[in-house]
Parts: sequence; C-alpha cells; structure tokens
Amino acid sequence: MTTEVTATSLFCGPDRGLLEHVVLRHDNGIITSISEAVGAATGPRSFVIPAFVNAHDHARAPTSSFGALGMPLESWILRSALGTPVDPYLTAASALARSARAGCAAMMVHYTRPSGTMPLVDEARAIARAASDVGIRIAFALAVRDQNPVVYGDSEPVLSSLSSDDRKTVEELFVRSPMSPRAYIELTDAIASAIAGPKIDVQLGPAGVQWCSKQLLEAVAENSARTGRRIHMHLLETVYQRAWADEHFPQGIVRYLSDIGFLSERLTLAHCIHARPDEIDLIAASGARIVTNFSSNMHLRSGLAPIAAAHKCGCAIAVGVDGLALDEDDDVLREMRLVQMMHGGLGFKRNWTCPEFFGLAVRNGRRATGAPGTGELVASAPADFVTVDLDRLDRDQILPVDPLDLLFARGNASLLRDVVVDGRLVVSEGRCLGVDLPAIEDELRGIYRANARQLSNFQRAWPPLSAALPNWFEAQLDCR
Repeated sequence: MTTEVTATSLFCGPDRGLLEHVVLRHDNGIITSISEAVGAATGPRSFVIPAFVNAHDHARAPTSSFGALGMPLESWILRSALGTPVDPYLTAASALARSARAGCAAMMVHYTRPSGTMPLVDEARAIARAASDVGIRIAFALAVRDQNPVVYGDSEPVLSSLSSDDRKTVEELFVRSPMSPRAYIELTDAIASAIAGPKIDVQLGPAGVQWCSKQLLEAVAENSARTGRRIHMHLLETVYQRAWADEHFPQGIVRYLSDIGFLSERLTLAHCIHARPDEIDLIAASGARIVTNFSSNMHLRSGLAPIAAAHKCGCAIAVGVDGLALDEDDDVLREMRLVQMMHGGLGFKRNWTCPEFFGLAVRNGRRATGAPGTGELVASAPADFVTVDLDRLDRDQILPVDPLDLLFARGNASLLRDVVVDGRLVVSEGRCLGVDLPAIEDELRGIYRANARQLSNFQRAWPPLSAALPNWFEAQLDCR
C-alpha cells in the first residue's frame, strides 16, 4: 500500500539538493515518487531528510553509570566490564532503540563484550531479534582478540602488583584461552547462517591490531577476500596503541595491513586518531572507510582524528557514536554537528559544505553497514528517512534560512518527529513503536543493580588494578 508523506522542505541529498512543498510516496520499502504537493500546505511544517547512520557502535549500556568515566581507553575498557550485558536482547534493544530514536536507519554493532549467558550464535540471534523489533538495519560483527587481554604486552608486572585474590578475579574476567583463527571464521559463518538477511549484514570483527595476532589478521584478510565479507576493526585509537604498533611493526602497521590484503573497499576502520599522513594515504587508496567518533574520543582523552586531512586525500569518512556520545544519549545528529564544526574548515576555507558532509556521512555509513543505496531520497531508493519538526527547528521564522544549515547550527534528536526505515514507521513523535524503550531501560537498571553485587570482587580489585595500569602504559611510551 502506498504511503504519502508531505514535506514543507525535503533534502534529497547533495546532488539534488533541497525541494519545497513536495509529497514523498513509498510502497513496500521503496520510494516510488517525489512530486510537487497540490494545494496549500496545512498543519505543522516538516523537513524530511535521509535517515542517519551510526557507523560504529557496540550496542551496550551507557558506561558512566558503571564508573567508567574520566579515564583513558586502557583503563576504561577494563572498568566497563561492570557493564557486561546481563540480557543480550534487552541490552541490544535498548541501544538500538536509542539509535532509532536519534534518526538512524542503520547501526554497526561491533560486539566486543558478549554476556556469556548463552552460546554466541544464540546471543547473535537475540541481537538480531532486537533489531527486528526496533525496526532498523544493522551490521553485526563479533569482535575477536587473541592476545594482550590486560595490557599491550606482558601483563605480569600489573598482575603481580595485586593481591592473590584480586589477581584471581582479574584473570578470571579477562585472561581466557583465545579462539583460534579457524574457529573464529567458522563461528562467523555460523552467525551469518543464523541471522544474515536483507537488513542484517554479518561482518568480520577483529578488535584491533594490538589485540590480534598476525595469524588472526591474515586469516580475516584471506576470508574477506575470498568471500567478499566486510571487516570492521578499531585502529590507532590511542597514543599507547600507536607506540605498540611502532614497536611491533617498524615497517608500519598500515603498510603491513596493506601487504596482507587487509585493506580494501570491504574494510571500515574506527578512529585512526594517530594514523600518519602516509598511512591515511594508504587507507584512502584502498577504498577503505574511516569512522570518526568525536565525543567518544574526547570522553576517553584519545585525541583528535585527522578527519579533514583524510577527506582531502580522498578517504571515505563516516560518523559513529561508539556508545559514548557527548551526553551518552546516542544522538548521532549532534555527533555529526560536532564533527562538522571541528573539521569543516578554518576561516573562509571550507573542507565541505553542510550538504556535502551530510551526504558523505550517510553514504559512507551505509557502505560500512551494508545498507543498500546511498541514502539519497529519490525514486526507487530505499524508504529510509526522518521527519524533522521544522516549526521547532526554525523557531523564530524571521528570514528564510536553509533548513539544513539550521539543522547543523542547532539540531538534535529532540527535534525529530518520525523515523521511517525500509518503509516502516519505527519512531513517531520521538517514541519507538516496536519496543517500549522506557520499560526496557527500567528493567535493565534493576538487573544491573542486582548484578553489581555479584561483581563486588572486581570492584574491590579495581583500585589497585587502576593504580598499576598508568605505570605500565607510561613506561611503554618512555621506551620508544
């Protein structure tokens, strides 16, 4: 059945620009036409735009509630174990619903911390069911690591500084027998057989070069080249990861990835904050994408990614929330605004216009997540779009102002009215229709509060562990 959406303004995309007073029609998940509206407009004004993409995330609970705040990644990633999913479906549904409420049609789920409550294929099924209930597209990659579980090297100096009880607690949480490369590939195949479909793209997900052996990275590269499966991986997020890479790959970590065939248009790299110009050139030449996560990088004091430089050399750029948006609310619109403000240019020199940046963030985000199309709103394209309350966005109505410029000046998720994904209305007036987000979040809070008591040993071990970590990592830098 054909559905009609009337728009005061509609942004098709950077190529076709802005249309005024139109009707968008869609049927069976596809836009069938966009034509001029007949008659005088009535009712609230609306601004229809392509739906957003959260191109790097982990579908987890906000970590500040677990005390994982005000610390660098190397401490934060251990502390955030207190927020391990207690119910995979509820945790994923909560994160995916927040993303949908913020206007996302697609989201990358780089699943770094399984709950351990069920077999991994079943856990992937639970996340797929959550995505289906919420109504958005996802890419799913089970993150894998087979080395350096505590620090980027020999963890004995850190572990030996702990009491025997605290050491046992830390080892039980983090030091486990790694999965073999072959077993990981077979598990990814099994997950794909279980959940892959038109709205779910299963990818390979090595956690990061410092956490993955050469054997694992090479196995992932070979499997991706042979099957065409996409890869999603963190790279050079912190100064300590840069130091580790320089020590273990003196020829250059990105050069190594290029040599083994890891770099390709199938690859998406999160962060790349400490990538050097020659490395950015290699990434760009391969067709791989970089996802920048501005607020997460600021929260964790990781640094400022060279996004403008990457864009200038032709590298595809996307935007992710990384589960750590500025206000921990998964507002990808605010995240895009921050990236645009930080990297959009200096003085009169602009690196891109707002329409250009919006277009590349959506287009490259869809490529990263395997979502079809470029995101542009045109006939025969997927019906993935967002309706913005134009009366609230253009609250003063003093002079005519381009609504997309206003969106990048003052927009946030609270201004979104409706979100349509694959032709399905998944958010209406800011409320998720497929799941009861407030009820899910209330239930999760209760479970996490009860679960915190079961992690009292780790809470006791945390002060001495967190005190030992800076000494180890700062010594790593001193040895360069």
